[in-house]
Amino acid sequence: MTSFIEDANAPEKKVNVDEDIVRKNTDDSLQVEMNDYLSKFLDMSNDAQENESREKTMSLTEGLKTFPKAAAWSIVLSTAIVMEGYDLNLINSFYAFPSFNEKYGHYVESLGAYSIDTKWQTTLSMCANVGEIMGLFAAGIVADRIGYRWTLIASLMMVTGLIFIVFFAKDIGMLVAGELLLGIPWGAFQTLTVTYASEVCPLVLRVYLTTYVNVCWVFGQLISSGILRGFVNSTAKDSYRIPFALQWVWPIPIMIGIFLAPESPWWYVKKGRLHQAKHSLKRLITTNEHLPNKDVLVDAMVNKMQLTVEKEYAISSSASYWECFKGSDWRRTRIAAGAWVVQSITGSSLMGYSTYFYEQAGLDTSMAFTFSIIQYVFGIVGTFGSWFLSRAAGRYTIYIGGLCTQIVVLLIVGGLGCAEGKAYSWAIGSLLFVFTFVYDLTIGPLCYCIVAEIPSVRLRTKTVVIARNVYNVAGIITAVISPHMLNPESWNWKAKTGFFWAGFALASAIWVYFELPETKGKTFAELDALFENKVKARKFKTTEVETFNVGTMMEALGEEGIKAAVQHNENRGDVEKV
Repeated sequence: MTSFIEDANAPEKKVNVDEDIVRKNTDDSLQVEMNDYLSKFLDMSNDAQENESREKTMSLTEGLKTFPKAAAWSIVLSTAIVMEGYDLNLINSFYAFPSFNEKYGHYVESLGAYSIDTKWQTTLSMCANVGEIMGLFAAGIVADRIGYRWTLIASLMMVTGLIFIVFFAKDIGMLVAGELLLGIPWGAFQTLTVTYASEVCPLVLRVYLTTYVNVCWVFGQLISSGILRGFVNSTAKDSYRIPFALQWVWPIPIMIGIFLAPESPWWYVKKGRLHQAKHSLKRLITTNEHLPNKDVLVDAMVNKMQLTVEKEYAISSSASYWECFKGSDWRRTRIAAGAWVVQSITGSSLMGYSTYFYEQAGLDTSMAFTFSIIQYVFGIVGTFGSWFLSRAAGRYTIYIGGLCTQIVVLLIVGGLGCAEGKAYSWAIGSLLFVFTFVYDLTIGPLCYCIVAEIPSVRLRTKTVVIARNVYNVAGIITAVISPHMLNPESWNWKAKTGFFWAGFALASAIWVYFELPETKGKTFAELDALFENKVKARKFKTTEVETFNVGTMMEALGEEGIKAAVQHNENRGDVEKV
């Protein structure tokens, strides 16, 4: 029965006593429920803070003992890059390969040998970049939907089929088409390998596993140079096909390895599949004397990932390509793209065209290929050296130091190119070894680490895609002008191209000083805070930020965001019980 109290002075006004009591009880119940959410959210935040602190203080030994499987799986996925390094170096080196020139080129009276027209050299060198642009954008969308592993597996299957086109190419037009199509799956390799490496490893291992991508690049270039050196004196007309055919060795073993690898836990968290993220982490982490019970660490890591993602989505729920050009994400996109473009416009094309460059500098074909092999050995040694250098110096310090050294080397190369003689040719070849070593000690490998660290978690894959595509556009421009610089039938600058690239290296060093922040020792959550607070690049190193602060997180997420975070966390627990 419902009871009413009637106001004698205003009989039309009645107060429903029972409804008033129910309303009060409901408000009390909601407050109790909210307090329960806040209590659980506080526990999540404390776990995340504790894990953040542990990650920042983790030693290299502890990281290797706790995450050896993460390192191993990252290496497996990065091996896909070997294929791209192999093929791209193959094409540029083929311009000095007799049987290739005889098949696809024409006879040049002044040279007394066959040569590929400059326009076809340009087209061949840039078509892979065009394909990669398409492949990168597609990979960013597909990977967000089906994950990194399945996107890479599908890309490797494409490569297996497309190799038939370049192997059986009847003319140079068909070869161009094959290289263009091969660029599409290579686009996936470029972005997903480095993204996966940055997401499965702790802070202390990040620089090693992301820069290992550069090792794979150089290793692929070294293999192709070695194979070409072995067949350069072959009299068989189809000897150029053998290097193409050897590409079939790679895809199936890599596909098997990727199939067995765990998916990135960050990808699962972004999809709200926290139970699978936890399962993935258990496969990546190993119990040891530093970690007697990995379940505790796994729970804390998932909490940290979840809160990082929830906070980013509170700022913007969208994760489209357009978001990369808004707010603090626009700054992050610029930095990632700029760091990659620096690689392309500071003389790296001299390494890509090294065999052809050595020939034009005055070395015979056999010696030119031998010099290329030695050059890539220097590259591998340089990349491994960057691991030791990274422990002593920061990303920015190594980057700008490398650029300044490259400027000096390029100026000397250009100066020597003004003189004629065998001795100068040998000196130029030796300096290119120095250039390669400096490049692969500094900006070559460190770029992959920087590009993986700079983007927000929400937009990491898409930011890397855009950054790499800007690099590819720069690569297309470089591919257009480099053959003209070196080809004796065109501009014929030869070693004097060093002056040209030295100018761009100087401009790059200026950009790096003003734009590139120091990211060494910074977690993803710390980088989020630094970019949100619009900290200047040169202040990143010294600015301290507090991450996963309860008050800050509550303000960013609001009541609904807090409830969603706790409910997702509880749903994970319910799944585990089942």
